[in-house]
Amino acid sequence: MNRSTRARTLTGTALALATAMALTACGGGDDASSDAEPEKQTKSSEAAAVKNPVVASYDGGLYVLDGETLKLAKTIELAGFNRVNPAGDEDHVVISTDTGFRVFDAARQEFTDAEFKGAKPGHVVRHGGRTVLFTDGTGEVSVFDPADLAGGKQPKTRTYTSAEPHHGVAIELADGELVTTLGTEEKRTGALVLDKDDKEIARAENCPGVHGEAAAKGEVVGLGCEDGVLLYKDGKFTKVDAPDDYARTGNQAGSDVSPILLGDYKTDPEAELERPTRISLIDTRTAKMKLVDLGTSYSFRSLARGPHGEALVLGTNGVLHVIDPETGKVERKIDAVGDWTEPLDWQQPRPTLFVRDHTAYVSDPGKRQLRSFDLDSGEKVTSVTLPKGTNELSGTVAGH
Repeated sequence: MNRSTRARTLTGTALALATAMALTACGGGDDASSDAEPEKQTKSSEAAAVKNPVVASYDGGLYVLDGETLKLAKTIELAGFNRVNPAGDEDHVVISTDTGFRVFDAARQEFTDAEFKGAKPGHVVRHGGRTVLFTDGTGEVSVFDPADLAGGKQPKTRTYTSAEPHHGVAIELADGELVTTLGTEEKRTGALVLDKDDKEIARAENCPGVHGEAAAKGEVVGLGCEDGVLLYKDGKFTKVDAPDDYARTGNQAGSDVSPILLGDYKTDPEAELERPTRISLIDTRTAKMKLVDLGTSYSFRSLARGPHGEALVLGTNGVLHVIDPETGKVERKIDAVGDWTEPLDWQQPRPTLFVRDHTAYVSDPGKRQLRSFDLDSGEKVTSVTLPKGTNELSGTVAGH
């Protein structure tokens, strides 16, 4: 879900994500008439199951909202800094807490008995009907079928433990191959691939600072490096070199219907927080990278993909950019929120983008609002004002 680090002199988003794992890990169109009344909704917290839930974290808990109306269904108190990711089905999300990954039934607004304990819970990856958790503090990879979460029980799990703990990520492919990162707490270098029997079949160690993953059409996996992107395709690794000597693409977004990956693009290794205006488009067919300057910066929570493979970027100018990944042309601009500035502390709230099917959800923590937009028309669907400004934003997977 990123809807979302490096072990060197950490900068910007990198510092954010590394710290996260240490802890766990519009102005346009305000319609007062469409804003829900959260105080009344909270009192009816024992309502029936929520359809297509959206879950947003705030300082001290979680808000569960109806995905269509944005009506606040329930407020869940939960101390600490908590991250939210889709679990891979239509009912559950995975919450990264300071004790590990916990499974939350968002439809019924309650935690289940399913839990994956471990220090520094990190990335959650969904692909091909499988969900993969990476626990940074132990290096353990846990893979399960989200359908097994039904009934609130612990799912049957495939596990693999990395040679050394590190801030990593893994993804399982349809044939059972497991792509997982290589590294230590001090240095990350690349990735390896295990077959369905956990035998190593491929390895690449030419991806310094490896971070983040995304899958493109045809199950091509991209892993971000500090000098480009590492692709795993047809049983082998290929390196996509960036045009700059140092160019970190640590956050990516993929689509099953597009051969092109969307990534961020940072070129200053010494910046406390780099605010890039360029994005990267990585063509997995040609192993080439194209850069597009949007004229506005964005954050690691700004990238997503649309139902037709559109590349989506929420800029600090408040605009949701809808981009043709083949050409890099901005096809539509949706006024989503007002101007904003990415905070230095990655854990501090900032406008965040979550996309499900044809709907884009955008938070505006400064105004305590959450808004939904139809990606096909560009029109706002509805909005809600919440008791507190939100931080992380995610939800269940529709239609599964």
